[in-house]
Amino acid sequence: MSVGGGDQPSRRALVTGGRRGIGRAIAFALVEHGFDVVINDLERDNAVEETLAGIVARGGRSAFVKGNVAAVEDHEKLVDAAWSAFGPLTCLVNNAGVQTTHRGDMLDVPVDAFDRLISTNLRGSFFLTQAIARRMLAEPGGDAKHPDRSIIFISSGNAVVATPAQADYCISKSGIAMMSTLYALRLAEHGIAVHEVRPGIIHTDMTADVREKYENWVQSGGFPQRRWGQPEDIGKTVGVLAAGLLPYSTGDAFHVDGGIHIRRT
Repeated sequence: MSVGGGDQPSRRALVTGGRRGIGRAIAFALVEHGFDVVINDLERDNAVEETLAGIVARGGRSAFVKGNVAAVEDHEKLVDAAWSAFGPLTCLVNNAGVQTTHRGDMLDVPVDAFDRLISTNLRGSFFLTQAIARRMLAEPGGDAKHPDRSIIFISSGNAVVATPAQADYCISKSGIAMMSTLYALRLAEHGIAVHEVRPGIIHTDMTADVREKYENWVQSGGFPQRRWGQPEDIGKTVGVLAAGLLPYSTGDAFHVDGGIHIRRT
């Protein structure tokens, strides 16, 4: 289940949806900040093996836990496996998510498409965080003045930017924004900081079907910083937050989008 060796660091993270793309970049960035990393995803394939090897090559220990975050009934098994890999987790990164299967008129969104998206992006993240937060509270840790653990939600600029052609996706991400705020309030006194990271248009498989559209937008100045976002941009942000380098912050949303959230006239 796990690979790598060396002395056990004091930091241990679980990254959901960690097999490739943003999840992989987050895992690699966490290692740079002294974490051993457990990645979770739906299947173990070549992409998973590459991510695990990359973690070890960067000096961390790696483990894989198969599971679907949407399957709430399996969360206990998932958490048990993540907890036993290297010891009690000090960080959870809720990265797993799915994109809408219906890009079009919101009046035509199918019920099954809506339910699939909400089950993964919102419901699954809420209950997995609940399960892990309970485990964290049962372990000795910091306090309100000295947070030493973290939970990080990867949401989207669509948490606040309305795109009617992706209505179900926007609803799920706006829900994550409130979820992050609520967990921040609930857990602060126990030394657990909670953060939300809002990626913009990131160059991944999830944006492949709209790449031409967004490429034109980048070139025409639609992004104040005229380039595509890269998974590493998200990874670096998560690494800083998970490492506690912003110790007097919790419940905040961090835009990683090249400035496209900025209101302009």
